[in-house]
Amino acid sequence: MSKAADDEGVPGGRGEPPGTSAQQLGGEAAGGKLPSKLSASSFTPGWTKVSCPCCASERVEPLVRVKLGPKVVPETKRWLIKLIGAPQKDGGAGLLAHPGEDATGNIIMLSAPRCTLLRATEELGLCKIYHNNEMEAFAYNDRDNFRDSDNMEVFLTLAERQYIIKYELDGLRAQKDLKIPGMPDSRTLQKRDNIWQKLGQAGVIVDTFPLHNPGKLKDLSKSWYSGNQLAQPLDKVNEYFGSSVAFYFSFLDFYTWSLLPPAILGLFIAYFSREVQREMLQSVSGSQQEEVQDDPEPLISGHMLQAVFSMLWSTVVIELWKRRSSSLSYQWGTLNLAERFAEPRPGFHGDLGVNPVTGRVEPLFPEWKRDLRMALVSVPVVGLFLGLVVLGMMCFYWAEARVQWLHKDWNSMISQTFLYVPSVLHILYTNMLANLYRTVANSLTEYENHREESAYDNHLTGKILVFTFFNNFAVLFHIAFFKQDVPLLRKRLASLLIISQLVNQVTEVVIPFLVDRFISAPHRTESEDDPEEDKFRNQGTLPTFPGLFAEYIELLVQFGYLSLFSCVFPLTAVLLLLNNLTEIRSDAYKICKLFRKPFCPPVASMGVWKVAFEVLSFVSVVSNAWLLLLSPRLQKMSQEAGMSSSNLLMGAVMVEHVLILVKVIMAALIPDEPDWIRKKREHIEYTSMQALRQQKLNVQQS
Repeated sequence: MSKAADDEGVPGGRGEPPGTSAQQLGGEAAGGKLPSKLSASSFTPGWTKVSCPCCASERVEPLVRVKLGPKVVPETKRWLIKLIGAPQKDGGAGLLAHPGEDATGNIIMLSAPRCTLLRATEELGLCKIYHNNEMEAFAYNDRDNFRDSDNMEVFLTLAERQYIIKYELDGLRAQKDLKIPGMPDSRTLQKRDNIWQKLGQAGVIVDTFPLHNPGKLKDLSKSWYSGNQLAQPLDKVNEYFGSSVAFYFSFLDFYTWSLLPPAILGLFIAYFSREVQREMLQSVSGSQQEEVQDDPEPLISGHMLQAVFSMLWSTVVIELWKRRSSSLSYQWGTLNLAERFAEPRPGFHGDLGVNPVTGRVEPLFPEWKRDLRMALVSVPVVGLFLGLVVLGMMCFYWAEARVQWLHKDWNSMISQTFLYVPSVLHILYTNMLANLYRTVANSLTEYENHREESAYDNHLTGKILVFTFFNNFAVLFHIAFFKQDVPLLRKRLASLLIISQLVNQVTEVVIPFLVDRFISAPHRTESEDDPEEDKFRNQGTLPTFPGLFAEYIELLVQFGYLSLFSCVFPLTAVLLLLNNLTEIRSDAYKICKLFRKPFCPPVASMGVWKVAFEVLSFVSVVSNAWLLLLSPRLQKMSQEAGMSSSNLLMGAVMVEHVLILVKVIMAALIPDEPDWIRKKREHIEYTSMQALRQQKLNVQQS
């Protein structure tokens, strides 16, 4: 959506009578006098007025808090409030603004009127319940036929209303060059500049974040992590935090309970298989024990059973999650989110010109320049970090050889403890390298200057995924398929799982508890009787929510350990299940108590993360097939049968291809979405097409 500000102090560039500005700012609030007290049920005095009669309301709920810079003068604040409250047709954001407890202070509270919310609902492509109780793509011209469209607190979730405010602010663009009132002459807005971004760079806007609703947050906390219930209140999470957060917790819940079958199988194998017990004991003690042949072992070993099960399990889990994801997207009204020719993202920059697709005047950046930056800068830097991963792997092998030699020489408890030191040091090295790389990847993606937010996110996620896969699995693949050292692979995987468990429990549970108990709690002196302004101000002291990137990476690495290598360590699923049962509550606790409420755009799925899990699921077939080839039992059976190495290799290739075929057939037999969801989606697409055709006919007739 394109908006503009045309003139200094007048967002739409149109002259207004002298008294209009004070009235627009809410009467006395614009003149520097103290407005009415701000609360969740604030009345209209102090809020900017709306021009549409249907948007007039005696109750205005503060949704977003804007903090201004310390050097912002009242003149600039009045201009900004007027810009925010001006109608969209005049170049404003069409929102409601309140100057806060002091008209000359550095706080602006924001809300949104009904018409602005409804128009944005259509632009975002959200689906809502029609009068016939069916989910339909929302159309502003047909708004009266949608259920509860006259009550925004019921029609839209809290997260949707807050995100729409951010959406409108990010859409503000200057239609011509203008000076920011109250700022130096050097601080000017150029034509088609993103106003909100430029105000942030100029120090006018310091912070913008959505506000917590204490009552709803308390209710959500009780039903989420404070009680003893096992099920997660996903609908409440979607209502309060948005679909992007709700999809993460839904997948975390689905994946955690999906670990039950492999965990039960792993315990069964570890308990009944003497071969597995012997190998696990060897991986712990670091010494080789002679096999004792008391009873003949079964033809199919525990490793074989675990490998085949892991391949089938990973396929079924991903396919069933697709079905669950499509059902949730329909339930939450995001099934029909469409790609639209939206405004460039706030960080996009380039030479001003006319977009040949949309015909809008906006910054343009040639594709060849972006490709050149990726080829000459991004790719070499990513390659450099992958080289650092290889360097760390070489150091790990060198240290592993040294401690093995030391253990043979000393043969003591101390030297046996040293056997795990290389793995621990290498894990710490890879974690530090991953944190550094994430910062570098953000800078590289920003330098590439992508126009759309989705393109930026996809390129950033792609860089992180390539490095994550290489950083976490390169050593394991090298040990398994180049060194062909199954005992070392087992010891390495056990070290990763145990250390990851300890690190996760400390970072996910212990540290958040200590921070909240001894750092945050002493500063939370507010009570229910305190003014709302003080409660809103206290929310600004919380740190910014870091996003769900690290959480998705953690789940992806977990899924890789389980689907790729669990056949050499059957207790993998057991350790992951124990970790994730606490992870669900600790993640919920952190997002509710330790961070500011984030802006969450509506999403229809996990996005590129779903593709990443599918890739790992496919690679698991190859990995487990070749790990079976290295199984001591299979090697012994092939020798007894007189099979040559080439015949054994050919057999492994055939088994791999058969398993890939089975995986493809299973994926085809399990549809990505239930049949009723497919029919609903097609119906929504059809009605949207009919509405668009009718709209074009009305325009032609008029």
